[in-house]
Amino acid sequence: MTVLTGVMTGGVLLIIALIVIRFYDAPLPLPAEIVLPDGAAATAFTQGDGWYAIVTDDNRILIYDRVTGQLEQTIAVR
Repeated sequence: MTVLTGVMTGGVLLIIALIVIRFYDAPLPLPAEIVLPDGAAATAFTQGDGWYAIVTDDNRILIYDRVTGQLEQTIAVR
């Protein structure tokens, strides 16, 4: 019974440590201003290593380079 309690306590502590480590990483900073094409409004946002993407209300995904802030790719959703 004592061993089981120790293993369960260790497991809970491990899970808490993994959650803290996972959420400790702060997201990379974004540019102060993101310029969207005329008439487009942002509806969603996501980011990855070296890029970020914005989904617009006119069904496009705009992929920007994180370093330069330049529009790299446009993908039509429909």
